[in-house]
Amino acid sequence: MRVVNTIEAFHQARKALQGSVGFVPTMGALHEGHLSLIRRAREENDYVVVSIFVNPTQFLEGEDLDAYPRRDEADSRICELAKVDLLFVPTIDQIYTSDELRVGAPAIRGYILEGAKRPGHFDGMLQIVMKLLNLTQPTRVYFGKKDAQQLALIMQMVRDYFMSVEIVPCEIVRDGQGLALSSRNIYLSAEEKQRALCLSKALKKATEMVMAGRVDTVEIQSEMLKVLQEADSVEYVAVVNRSFEQIDAVVLGDTIILVAAWVGKPRLIDNVWI
Repeated sequence: MRVVNTIEAFHQARKALQGSVGFVPTMGALHEGHLSLIRRAREENDYVVVSIFVNPTQFLEGEDLDAYPRRDEADSRICELAKVDLLFVPTIDQIYTSDELRVGAPAIRGYILEGAKRPGHFDGMLQIVMKLLNLTQPTRVYFGKKDAQQLALIMQMVRDYFMSVEIVPCEIVRDGQGLALSSRNIYLSAEEKQRALCLSKALKKATEMVMAGRVDTVEIQSEMLKVLQEADSVEYVAVVNRSFEQIDAVVLGDTIILVAAWVGKPRLIDNVWI
């Protein structure tokens, strides 16, 4: 595995990869969820490129940029063991200048749910993803479905800007009890981790309701909120179609049910695609 830290070194290393390239962009603190993306990229491409960059433009004032977990040596070893070909770990000054062009999230879909709670977050996320895709020029890029709204906006950006890359959505990876894996889970105490299971339990309840023919979204949200009482606070429970439009009834094959809640220090998100 080759590790590079500068744009120039990355360009040189990328030129040597003659064949299909699978790309997995990350913010580090790698866990089994990231590994599932890397493994799939390894299976489907001649080469695998991973980036590790804690992107400052998608953190809002007061959020945990400085506290975000960083484990550079461990992450590098994980990538090596997963047979990554090229690891890109740039510094901020390699990625950003003092007078940047801006990529903006769409006015509607970029400012609901996560965008409403974290205004400007998706601008910064799309900005870094566009930069990394232009740098890497991958055949395929792999994203987890846990960040469902992020995934939808990236797919829209690729369509709207006629970018020649295949976006590969990958299933959420959970621990043995059902908690969706996240780098922020390390902030949970043992007691909080048990309470955090209410997110996946609420989504399971919603799925059971749909399978039983109960598809009214107001009823589903009401039942989910009962399960979510173990959380410290709930930011939203939403039922939308794959275009992130509010719907009155679940449609099989075109629905995402999402939840965001606080348990202890971390803000947790989870969803199910139905």
